[in-house]
Amino acid sequence: MTLSHTGRALADAAPVPYWLDRPERPDPLPPLTGEQTADLLVVGGGYSGLWAALLAKRDDPGRDVLLVEAGTCGWAASGRNGGFCAASLTHGLANGVDRFPGEVDELEWLGRQNLAAIAATVEAYGIDCDFERTGELAVAVQPYQLDGLAEDAALARRYGHDVRLLDADEVRAEVASPTYLGGMWDRDRVAMLDPAKLAWGLRRACLAEGVRVAEHTRVTGLRADGAALRATTAGGRDGLPGAVRAGQVVLATNAFPPLLRRLRAWIVPVYDYALMTEPLTAEQRAAIGWRNRQGLADVGNQFHYYRITADDRILFGGYDAVYHYGNRVAPELEQRAATFAALADHFFTTFPQLDGLRFSHSWGGVIDTCTRFCPFFGTAYDGRLAYAAGFTGLGVGATRFGARVMLDLLGGVETPLTRLDLVRRKPLPFPPEPVRAAGINLTRWSLARADVHEGRRNVWLRTLDRLGLGFDS
Repeated sequence: MTLSHTGRALADAAPVPYWLDRPERPDPLPPLTGEQTADLLVVGGGYSGLWAALLAKRDDPGRDVLLVEAGTCGWAASGRNGGFCAASLTHGLANGVDRFPGEVDELEWLGRQNLAAIAATVEAYGIDCDFERTGELAVAVQPYQLDGLAEDAALARRYGHDVRLLDADEVRAEVASPTYLGGMWDRDRVAMLDPAKLAWGLRRACLAEGVRVAEHTRVTGLRADGAALRATTAGGRDGLPGAVRAGQVVLATNAFPPLLRRLRAWIVPVYDYALMTEPLTAEQRAAIGWRNRQGLADVGNQFHYYRITADDRILFGGYDAVYHYGNRVAPELEQRAATFAALADHFFTTFPQLDGLRFSHSWGGVIDTCTRFCPFFGTAYDGRLAYAAGFTGLGVGATRFGARVMLDLLGGVETPLTRLDLVRRKPLPFPPEPVRAAGINLTRWSLARADVHEGRRNVWLRTLDRLGLGFDS
């Protein structure tokens, strides 16, 4: 039996995230054991938690900040994504205009400031994460998508953004693919970076500022304890018990089962998948161009995102967004052969000149989505706990903003951020099972049909539009 074309390309792919599979990975820190106290306990060592811990310590160097992480810092979504660091806080300008029309100007300004602050932090702490302000290139691969690109460009210019519309020849001069019919280069709102190195760099910065960090420490329960909160923990391979009594808590667990029951109605964990190629040869590199190193995405409902790395590999991900009944999250769901085969086939359709290239890594990861596709915020335990969730795949940049919001909420005093509708309003909840799974799967089917019917949305999608509900990959 001979392997298919895509089978040969995938045959040697390691079933682990490329970003995390490198010698730069830091050694894990010891787990927490015994009884501990802290002024601020941060639960979760992804971007949200790392930014919250770092900003809290920068705000008040005397504050005792303890961060606990069930795995190692950055091992989940923060170390598995494509490395697109967007300025948008609202999952794109159009979504922001639709949902927050009265404050979208302010949100766009805050997003630009947030991206600039990330760049400044990377420089100040010497975080070697290949940070590049190259922008993002959205490409049309069907004729009907060209009008949508023109509308997006007009909207972006209305809000002062630097965008450039490209015809087929111009976009192929940027990146050589026979599938491209046009494009829009957003030149100022997206940076590319190495996501795991950013997480590791933020961890190192936290430690340098005096944040205490315990890894392989899972929080198993949370309750009020007088004027404080008490978190019980299980640490290390043997699950050694521990506990933390803290005056305040930041909950930054995102897609994973939340310690607050109320969050389960608002969050759906969705699995996203990606491939990484082996390094391109000089000839292969010349065959695709890509001199300006933009991030790329096509503009279908089931879209692909892809980018070129510092060592001339191509990450190619997206398309499938898979929900499992009951908000299921499990390690075995991180591999999905059918999706990897589809991605490999789509890759060679996009870049036929790279025939023979092989993939070195294949992986999946879970992202937290909500019905408005951008983060939401809140407090619990009489304001002693703050949370942020629902980043829907754009958390590389927005998590820093989310961390700032959580700290403002814990401060208990109204600020320009806590006055925002984005912060004060919640998304509409998802229905309970089995309606939740049925609705999500019907939506995925409808989006796929729209992609092959020139973007026409069926009755189900139009109904979701009217209700302000939805599902997006």
